[in-house]
Amino acid sequence: MKMSNRKKTNKLNILFDNLYKKREKALICGIVGGYPDINTSKEIVKTIIDSGADIIEIGIPFSDPMADGPTIQNASLKALANGVTPLNCFDIVKEIKKNYKNTPILSMTYSNIVFSNNLKNFLESAKKNDIDSFIIPDLNVEEADEYIRLTKQLDLATIFLSAPNTSKKRLMEIASSSTGFVYMVSVFGITGSRQNFERYTFEAVSKTKEIINKFKIPLAVGFGISNTKDAKNMLKSGADGIIIASSIMKLIMENENNKDQMLLKLGSFIKDLKSICR
Repeated sequence: MKMSNRKKTNKLNILFDNLYKKREKALICGIVGGYPDINTSKEIVKTIIDSGADIIEIGIPFSDPMADGPTIQNASLKALANGVTPLNCFDIVKEIKKNYKNTPILSMTYSNIVFSNNLKNFLESAKKNDIDSFIIPDLNVEEADEYIRLTKQLDLATIFLSAPNTSKKRLMEIASSSTGFVYMVSVFGITGSRQNFERYTFEAVSKTKEIINKFKIPLAVGFGISNTKDAKNMLKSGADGIIIASSIMKLIMENENNKDQMLLKLGSFIKDLKSICR
């Protein structure tokens, strides 16, 4: 995908441009901030980046994560029980960016957290802590005028979500309002690993890519991707990047009591995923 000629200052824009030049696709990896604890979270993110991830998504624990499946919900609830706050998640980003300045880090959260903390103050705090963008699943582009205005002022990239059945007209609105990438939800429902995908998913990826291509905005696909086969099929269908979160959190939770083993398995998993993005 040839990228836009508009001036690029956000790390997401620069990253996708560099990947395009190398003919690579983006591997976007998500975790729940502060799970299983804050220090281990930092080690997990470092391992993921060192193993090949291009972009990191750090989820802010929330009591009602309606777009997330049981794995991420459970991790979020445990993190909340341990007292993890949005500021803790910002601190994780700030710490990581000391050694990984050029790695884009996104914050995955919900509009309740963003707006209840005063939108302007929240975004300014995020910028000061080196966050590059937000993914807010329950924020519709039609209701995001103030959010878009403030993110533009702060040079925070915008990312809006589409679904397999999103109309062409709405896709065009989403694409024109997104400055980081368009996040296509691969299936109807919530996040979580799946045994397989139906044909409609791959057809929707191709259709979405065709429609948004005129806006020179990348397309990343997430929800349910759990292995290299799924990832490869998404990329073949036209995605510029793949988003993996539930499978990563599942691996972390299964090896929570043996950190060394967890990090080893996590590194191997990420390396395999990145290999199909090249």
